[in-house]
Amino acid sequence: MQSYLAVFRSRTQALDCAARLRQAGVSASAVATPKEAKAGCGLSVKIGAFGMAQAKRVVAGGRYSSFVGFFCMETACGRDLIYPA
Repeated sequence: MQSYLAVFRSRTQALDCAARLRQAGVSASAVATPKEAKAGCGLSVKIGAFGMAQAKRVVAGGRYSSFVGFFCMETACGRDLIYPA
């Protein structure tokens, strides 16, 4: 299964982004940043694969100064694989 993470350096901005995404109808939740991402404050926004286009618009419109980037997260053979999207 594939999903995406929007990684931030600020917990406040990550929570704000998650709320804005949910208001825009995107399935999003605040989650702990996996150590494999090697970035951020420890809190990211998990986005379903079908909400990525809308998520990019919300993040761009939010002008988040602490936004690190989008990462793809896949589970294969019981392991999480994280790589830049």
